[in-house]
Amino acid sequence: MTIDTIQIDVQPVEKSKLEDADLANLPFGKVFSDHMLVAEYKEGQWASCKIVPYTNLNLSPALCTLHYGQTIFEGLKAYKNDKGEALVFRPYDNYQRMLKSAERMCMPAVPEEIFIGGIRQLLTLDHGWIPTHQGASLYIRPFMFGADEFIGIRPSDTYKFIIFTCPVGAYYTEPVNVKIETEYTRAFPGGIGSAKTAGNYAASLYPARINQEKGYHQLIWTDGIEHKYIEEAGTMNIMFRKGNQIFTPNPSDTILNGITRRSVVQLAKDWGYDVQERPVEVQEVIDLLKKNELDEAFGAGTAATIAHIIRIHHKGVDYELPPVSQRTFSNKVLKTLDDIKYGRIADPHGWIMHI
Repeated sequence: MTIDTIQIDVQPVEKSKLEDADLANLPFGKVFSDHMLVAEYKEGQWASCKIVPYTNLNLSPALCTLHYGQTIFEGLKAYKNDKGEALVFRPYDNYQRMLKSAERMCMPAVPEEIFIGGIRQLLTLDHGWIPTHQGASLYIRPFMFGADEFIGIRPSDTYKFIIFTCPVGAYYTEPVNVKIETEYTRAFPGGIGSAKTAGNYAASLYPARINQEKGYHQLIWTDGIEHKYIEEAGTMNIMFRKGNQIFTPNPSDTILNGITRRSVVQLAKDWGYDVQERPVEVQEVIDLLKKNELDEAFGAGTAATIAHIIRIHHKGVDYELPPVSQRTFSNKVLKTLDDIKYGRIADPHGWIMHI
């Protein structure tokens, strides 16, 4: 079975919500498109796949995922070029990462024809929901969860895979202040830190809230053993620049292998930067900040693309970074990625899927 031959039962809405949506003024993740894809896994195979009107789910209180967290997800975006075509950024990379998350969480592999083919059909149907103004996009959320009605610790036998979409504006509207976290931990070696699963994000909520109340947008997570090495920034990968050197923590079983991060790394190599994917010590970054030798620090992720960091807090001290206007690399990489995503320049690495 191929993407072109899979049969997806399409049940379109009787009346679109699009005419009542204000696509020029979008909050992030609160406005939802007309349709969603739903596929079911039963008796060892994917039994059905359909596109239906976006609606609430009818779930049992005994649903295993609600109790034991057997769930995974992805996040990717679609854009619209000046010809009106839908452009999806690196969907095959999201698909491959979801397969790895599924393996780690004892879940079945979603067939490519459902993941990729489903996105194609869903965006063809909801093409009008893709915003056209700069900084806006259609966020695509594929996710899967165990669907057994069973109270007991074991992998589910049945699963639901769903894709829904929502038009979104900017995730961050300003540069961010961050604090290096040295008490709480996001992930441990041997755990699920490299899987895109709900538990990773739930574990971050409490320490993030504590520090948001102190004025920090996000935390820089450090390793769970010594708090010696930098891992991620909030829900993003983190990257630094000193002169011609770009350095970033290398992916591991505690660090998500971000697709935006990989895109930034590739562009930096294309442009001749000395790119180092390696362990990054907290003290190394603090020493550079003390000497005013750290030129840039930023988060890289699907939601924000590039989130400029303007202040880093560590052990009672706030360290300021250079103004965003002076940042030659992160501003260039953000513009380049946007230009590729919106189809304004050539796509040299084949990252874009046209619909």
